[in-house]
Amino acid sequence: MASEPAEIEILLAELGRSCYAKGWVMGTSGNFSAVLDRDPFSLTITSTGLDKESLTPEQFVRVDAAGTVTGGTGRPSAETALHLVAARARRAGAVLHTHSVWSTIVSRLHVRKQGLWIEGYEMLKGLEGVSSHTHREWLPILENDQNMPRLSAMVETTLRQHADAHGFLLGGHGLYTWGENLPQAKRHLEIFEFLLEAVGRTL
Repeated sequence: MASEPAEIEILLAELGRSCYAKGWVMGTSGNFSAVLDRDPFSLTITSTGLDKESLTPEQFVRVDAAGTVTGGTGRPSAETALHLVAARARRAGAVLHTHSVWSTIVSRLHVRKQGLWIEGYEMLKGLEGVSSHTHREWLPILENDQNMPRLSAMVETTLRQHADAHGFLLGGHGLYTWGENLPQAKRHLEIFEFLLEAVGRTL
């Protein structure tokens, strides 16, 4: 089911290599996706078990709205279900998941509170719709779970409850964020990674 890489897959591969260089997706961690079409729905996502340092556009798998593979090589990550939830619940055009040290530390420290408020940082203005450093951003944190149907249902409920959230953390796992397109999702990723490091170092 191999096919020629789409332009968005070339850009996602470049982003994956950049995130590896920043230390945000070490080992085989992290995954990146983008919506190729809405009707019929098609999402491209990194294959599972890949070293992001050498990620290529050919290492993406295409799935439908149910997560069934429709193209590409390899196997989609089990976390594809979480990407599909964000694409549906937020109408996201791209969903990015990293495993940085600071996102993991902060998620562990605050998971019992089910989230944390981030406020007072100028960098908050990089989040879509935010125009002042006085903005209070609630970043939900969910307990990690290897049962993906159960976890994806929890994520969907959380996104409905916190309609203004630009991302969420999984405890001991990492960050998920998104955007209506890849540039916006990339910006949100960079903003959150900065903020989580600032919060973590302060703590």
